[in-house]
Amino acid sequence: MRTLFRVDLAKQPWELEVRPHNRWHPDIPIVEWVRPGADFRMECYDWTGGQTAPDDSADDVRDVILPRVHYLSGPIGVEGCEPGDLLVVDLLDIGPLPGSEWGFTGIFAKENGGGFLTEHYPKAAKAIWDLKGMYCSSRHIPGVRWPGLVHPGLIGCLPSRDLLETWNKREAELIATDPKRVPPLAAPPQAEHALMGMMTGQAAARAAAEGARTVPPREHGGNCDIKNLSRGSRIFFPVYVEGGGLSMGDIHWSQGDGEITFCGAIEMAGWIHLHVDVIKGGMAKYGITNPIFIPSRCEPHFGEYLVFEGISVDEFTGKQYYLDAHVAYRRACLNAIEYLKKFGYSGEQAYMIIGTAPCEGRISGIVDIPNACATLAIPTGIFDFDIKPNAAGPVRGVPPGVDVARAS
Repeated sequence: MRTLFRVDLAKQPWELEVRPHNRWHPDIPIVEWVRPGADFRMECYDWTGGQTAPDDSADDVRDVILPRVHYLSGPIGVEGCEPGDLLVVDLLDIGPLPGSEWGFTGIFAKENGGGFLTEHYPKAAKAIWDLKGMYCSSRHIPGVRWPGLVHPGLIGCLPSRDLLETWNKREAELIATDPKRVPPLAAPPQAEHALMGMMTGQAAARAAAEGARTVPPREHGGNCDIKNLSRGSRIFFPVYVEGGGLSMGDIHWSQGDGEITFCGAIEMAGWIHLHVDVIKGGMAKYGITNPIFIPSRCEPHFGEYLVFEGISVDEFTGKQYYLDAHVAYRRACLNAIEYLKKFGYSGEQAYMIIGTAPCEGRISGIVDIPNACATLAIPTGIFDFDIKPNAAGPVRGVPPGVDVARAS
């Protein structure tokens, strides 16, 4: 097995001999070619590219330069892979880089991206996690421990020129509806801090000015943050350029559905062992527009969950929304946070627990007007104490004075 892309955590991404990229563009050069049926390993930076340290201050989370993030390892080309095909990717194994067995979770400040509950938690905070064998634990969030559901938050293929132009046009139109919104509605192309892989000179400058930011998921895959794309999963990617141009990064040790704090997984630097193949003409054969995948048979299993409901009614004003699943899921998350606070957790600690633990989010009802019903299921087995309701009431499970790291 070959390692096709290596990172050096002692160096900045742009200092590597073979550079990653943090924009999507069809002209980014393929760094390695493989044949269908090949398996190989890729090393990846954490999603901030080393901007975050394993300390007890959240200043680095507060000050993350977002146009610098998501340094992606790749692109890898597969011989014979053409636009219209499906690139079949098996995630054989994933883990932290040796010597870097730690991860972090952040709540982003509202003015620097925010998160799902940014109106409730607008200030930066951070938790550090120790990764020991298959388990994680945190000095900042005591009383919880669980096995990793390790996955790449970001993986996808290069876009075609037409697809890139479609992305930029529709996202610019969205931004124009409220251009001064904080946080912004979308992240437009920005040449500053762009790293275009092995492109150089004027070609790199032109591509940087129009390259798509890596923040959202799109038709090619990208930053989907799907926790179940773990070791043992198979993904079918639509192909838009010759060779496919497969890139990846943003590795997560664990995440709840939604990755709700924005930096809401347990983020880490890591490696991925992959196998690739091709289905010729697969996009048309199967009517594929976005990637589809088969989850792994090898995942942590929990026998019991405590499930919180939410409906599409605004928590601030009581305004009724019509079948709004976004509002309903927010209410489910807020209900879970208020519940966990009764056991001694701060709001930020509870917010991070439901963002990082393998919680199950569902749109449970979407037809019963006017309320959508969303649910958030927390595995009870991740706690060192009983969180189920009982007649005696909640028992504090968190030592007094222990909390997340905060910005100065």
